[in-house]
Amino acid sequence: MSSSENNISSGIEKSLLSISSKLDYFLCFMGKIGAWMAIPLITIIIFDIVTRRFFVLGSTKLQEMEFHLHAALFLLALGYGYLKNSHVRIEIIRERFSTLTKAWLEVIGVLCFVLPYTGLVVYFGIDFASRSFHMNEVSAALTGLPYRWIIKSFVALGMAFLWLAGIAVLLRNIVYILGIKKNNENIARYAQSLSPELHDPTEELKKQVSQEEKI
Repeated sequence: MSSSENNISSGIEKSLLSISSKLDYFLCFMGKIGAWMAIPLITIIIFDIVTRRFFVLGSTKLQEMEFHLHAALFLLALGYGYLKNSHVRIEIIRERFSTLTKAWLEVIGVLCFVLPYTGLVVYFGIDFASRSFHMNEVSAALTGLPYRWIIKSFVALGMAFLWLAGIAVLLRNIVYILGIKKNNENIARYAQSLSPELHDPTEELKKQVSQEEKI
């Protein structure tokens, strides 16, 4: 445990960061599960290409499994990507702002866009998968995969993970803002250390270059 973390009082800031950390752990775990989907995905793609090219064979099931695995991979990793600040950002304008302004923008963005949008997609995504399940929906192709509801359920699942990631990001940005407002540098600094979205991309690049020069 870092000294900054030790200096955080047992008040609301510690509770919020505790919730955020638990969500972070869970979403990182699910993101890693999604990442493992890449292995069967690559294997199936290579097998499909080789058999079609050299043995004149083709399988609709294999081709559908490819996009099923690809969809499962990125949907399971959506929340993980947001937590690690891997999603695309327009830094041309944002990088000019102070860290406090960035935190406020993140809070507003999560409350006004991330949570409402993902919440709606989860709501309609559950209905989307439920209808498929009750219809016993299968592939439109005669030799395609059955149980289409399985992959459709990943839409709601992936957006639910992104919703949880929004909560985690919201909480740690709120803690940073509270630390600044209370003039508590330890709280603000620790919350910022947990928040990749609050890091200065220029400073991160300098650190990376410095590490490469040492190597």
